[in-house]
Amino acid sequence: MSEQGYDGTPVAALRRIAFLLERGRADSYKVKAYRGAAAAILPLDPDEVAARAAAGTLTELPGVGASTARVIAQAASGRVPDKLVEVEEQYGAPLTADGAGTALRARLRGDLHSHSDWSDGGSPIEEMAMTAIEVGHDYLVLTDHSPRLKVARGLSAERLTKQLAVVEAVNAHLGDGFRLLKGIEVDILDDGALDQSEEMLSRLDVRVASVHSKLAMDPEPLTRRMVAAVRNPFTNVLGHCTGRLVTGNRGTRAESRFDARAVFEACAEEGVAVEINSRPERRDPPTRLLELARDVGCLFSIDSDAHAPGQLDYPLLGCERAEAAGIDADRIVNTWPVERLLEWARP
Repeated sequence: MSEQGYDGTPVAALRRIAFLLERGRADSYKVKAYRGAAAAILPLDPDEVAARAAAGTLTELPGVGASTARVIAQAASGRVPDKLVEVEEQYGAPLTADGAGTALRARLRGDLHSHSDWSDGGSPIEEMAMTAIEVGHDYLVLTDHSPRLKVARGLSAERLTKQLAVVEAVNAHLGDGFRLLKGIEVDILDDGALDQSEEMLSRLDVRVASVHSKLAMDPEPLTRRMVAAVRNPFTNVLGHCTGRLVTGNRGTRAESRFDARAVFEACAEEGVAVEINSRPERRDPPTRLLELARDVGCLFSIDSDAHAPGQLDYPLLGCERAEAAGIDADRIVNTWPVERLLEWARP
């Protein structure tokens, strides 16, 4: 057991462990145990938690197991939990070497691409928002998937309408200084149309358009498909443009083939930002295409594509790539204050 003093709460220790596990892309079932235990003890008086820890009855609480009870007991007694020490050593190191990307990361005001447990994310909306505040954002765009992506529990118009009300409630609870923005990651359909009604898209603040199906289309029709989506007045960000996977538990996937110059020229003409997707398994666009988009005159958005709170740290990886490519910070839309961002995103 660590002898180092700990002045945080048991809930803070559990959340930090979960955050670091997510940051390191650990198995989701491991993460859920810690977030579930944090939720179980959050409503309890600290004195009751301490009494249960002393009496060894924490595991009587639904959602608290032997491992998480040990974390709670150690934190409640003022000691750094052993598990926290372990995950800090395993996953807590800086994501980049020698401070790469940190200067640009300090200029990011928000993140335009994130997912909650309403689609294929792992945590509630409010947990994503709270973590966004903790990593220093002024705003976070919630972009759960659109209806066609059934494997990711894409939101129908009815479910999206309900989500918008939840976003408003979360903002009312959080108060001033941070805004959770209404958004969507909308599928680009085979003909280039967007997978949601114009009426619903008009109710959103920011829209990320991405190809998720038929990634191996022939280059010519895929180019037409992407250009049509970029020229849709509701599109603000072109998400993970090649769809590639370079590592990770889903295996690897080759880049989609399309006329990148034609797509990026359309982005530059329409004021659509090319996403620098910061997920380690994506690194999308590849460097040669990132440099092409730079030279064509595109705007950019450096996004986490977070599916869990701990992944909201990923933009540092995108910042490292943007710095290496010499992209000016003012061309990165999420360095902008929220009002400028919303004015740009308005159809």
